[in-house]
Amino acid sequence: MNKIFLIALLILFGCATALVTDSTEPIEVSANTVVIDEREKLSTYTGKASITQGSLTLNAQTIQLFSNQQGVIKVIAKGTYKQPAYYQQNQSNQPRFIEARALEIIYLVKQELLHLKGKAHLTQGFDSFNGATLDYDIKNDKIITSMSEDGTQRVQFKIKL
Repeated sequence: MNKIFLIALLILFGCATALVTDSTEPIEVSANTVVIDEREKLSTYTGKASITQGSLTLNAQTIQLFSNQQGVIKVIAKGTYKQPAYYQQNQSNQPRFIEARALEIIYLVKQELLHLKGKAHLTQGFDSFNGATLDYDIKNDKIITSMSEDGTQRVQFKIKL
């Protein structure tokens, strides 16, 4: 793996309001196939792709990292109906892991935003949220979810007081 790619990964996983120690942990990447296109600034991992750093875990059938000169700007993780994409990370303001599952997870690094599309599910502390789509603003600790366009998947949530 080249140095530019490793620096981009460090920038990616150091941005979220997660445990401070996560950004100092080693990054582990695993996949059946890895394609790093430096000209397009795109890295693609396919086949049970997994990225971990400290408490952060991202698993999917395919994970794509889009970068620019400053580092990774966007991550797209795509799962399947049988095995949705999965994100997990400890956060200092939560008593438990933040966990997210969806057919597609898009992480916008600079905005610190997780966008879940298709069978979206998020667990935050002891609360859980389901919908067709779900946006989780990590920095502002804000969740926005909506039903499917055809109305078959409505928003559901469970909050423990």
